Amino acid sequence: MIAAAPAFADPIRIATFAAPLSRDGPGLLLRDLGREDAQIDAITAIISTVDPDILLLTDVDHDHDGLALTALRERFGYPHQFATRPNSGLMTTLDLDQNGKLGEARDAQGYGRFPGDGGMAILSRWPIGNVTDLSDLLWQDMPGATLPQEWPAVVNAQQRLSSAGHWIAPVLHPEGAITLMAFSATPPVFDGPEDRNGLRNRDELLLWSHILDTEELENFVILGNANLDPSDGEGLRDAMAEFLADPRLQDPEPISDGGNVAANPTHVGDPALDTADWPEDGPGNLRVSYVLPDADWIVADAGVFWPAPDDPLADLLGSDGLAAGPHRLVWVDISR
Repeated sequence: MIAAAPAFADPIRIATFAAPLSRDGPGLLLRDLGREDAQIDAITAIISTVDPDILLLTDVDHDHDGLALTALRERFGYPHQFATRPNSGLMTTLDLDQNGKLGEARDAQGYGRFPGDGGMAILSRWPIGNVTDLSDLLWQDMPGATLPQEWPAVVNAQQRLSSAGHWIAPVLHPEGAITLMAFSATPPVFDGPEDRNGLRNRDELLLWSHILDTEELENFVILGNANLDPSDGEGLRDAMAEFLADPRLQDPEPISDGGNVAANPTHVGDPALDTADWPEDGPGNLRVSYVLPDADWIVADAGVFWPAPDDPLADLLGSDGLAAGPHRLVWVDISR
């Protein structure tokens, strides 16, 4: 008897990149894609070098007709794309930051200067099936949610959990569907003693725990910018550490030589795992972007695109290391 070939026998490279593809106003990303732009060129070069089969972008402007994303897809060489309007820039009728002014970026469902500012997008070599969009879930309706105690009921009745979005997106690989659980969480800073953003950041992560508790998902990968390091920086770090320890997941611990070289002496986490290059007099370098396959995937390889300074590929990051922004592309190769 001849055994059947395993599904996903050839490794699939899945990546997330918080590349700075948001601009100061609507339509400006599409404008910049049509002219010389050193930052977009650097982003393109990094994506082409790593060459992921599936890529989640977590800081990309969304327009109604998807014109900018189509232009990005064609530039990066992917046949398939998915995006929907993010919560970032989706204005509420409330003064959410309680500064006495309405209609500002912090009064939107997620920080945003205009509708579609800094959303998410999936690019794929294979078609993307019917996506479950959880982005309209009210924060107060998430089981186990922890909201700021002093918030009035009128805020709770409008405030969504997702600052950008939460998607369950099946990628239709020829050997079976790969379930992407994609998100981009708010930074756990820029608030007051009520810890609005810290609490929301944690609950944006823990929504996935609730989904895994209540739904049967196969071949899943959780990925995106959690904006939370398990060891260093601001935020409720224990939530990230506990999430990484969930036996339903595996942490491939992607590393880089560049992150190791750029270690912050006051940090306690492994600097080789860091995915963002921020100033040492600010948050410092942190691990905030993740690709976490389910426990049944076989991880063949993983990494963070952050070459050491003496590596020729470091030229893609520019002389200051920030040619493509402070975030680094994170990738994982998986099979069954």
